[in-house]
Amino acid sequence: MSGVVASLRGRPSLTDDVYEAIKAMIMNDVVPPGGRLGIDQLSRELEVSSTPVRESLVRLESEGLARREALRGYTATALLDRAQVDELFEFRGVIEPWAAARAAQRHSESDLARLSAEVDSVMSLPSDDSYESYRSLVAHDERFHAQIAAMSGNEQLRAAFERMHCHLHLFRSRYRAAQGGATLAEHRAILRSIAEGKPAAARASMATHLQQAHQRAT
Repeated sequence: MSGVVASLRGRPSLTDDVYEAIKAMIMNDVVPPGGRLGIDQLSRELEVSSTPVRESLVRLESEGLARREALRGYTATALLDRAQVDELFEFRGVIEPWAAARAAQRHSESDLARLSAEVDSVMSLPSDDSYESYRSLVAHDERFHAQIAAMSGNEQLRAAFERMHCHLHLFRSRYRAAQGGATLAEHRAILRSIAEGKPAAARASMATHLQQAHQRAT
């Protein structure tokens, strides 16, 4: 914990840093599912006031990683169970292949440049199974899929996808370092189909990616 505390001192965006520190505790099982996220205790451990801790917990609650209960305060939420994972991929399997096909039909050059830059932004693969190692891959995965949802031109779809925070929960439930390379290869195949303006290929590439991701998550 001393390393986390040292990293928080003197930082310009304290609330963001506190949020990342608490999120890492949840993702790494330092605070296990159902474990208490006491504001006073976290303030002492991180050597900050209660304000950034409280703001961070509200943010984590909005992402489904923390839960506020009457008379008990905040706790870490449960991991997704098998049925929830299956339902999540069933939902994604309906909306995301369609979104990829639409993106192939209607993307602009700037849309394509942003999506290509996102794929190229991953400079290295996670070296182990810790959240610190795969955090950047989670962020990339969410941005990549969110950009395609936005490129579909359907605002309701984009907003629904954003509310799910699905990548965060799937990585938390099950992640192995070896999965990173497969994920990026599948993203490149989706990008290629969209860039070539081939809706059927984009739909198929996204469907294959989600099927493979589902298998990796179970």
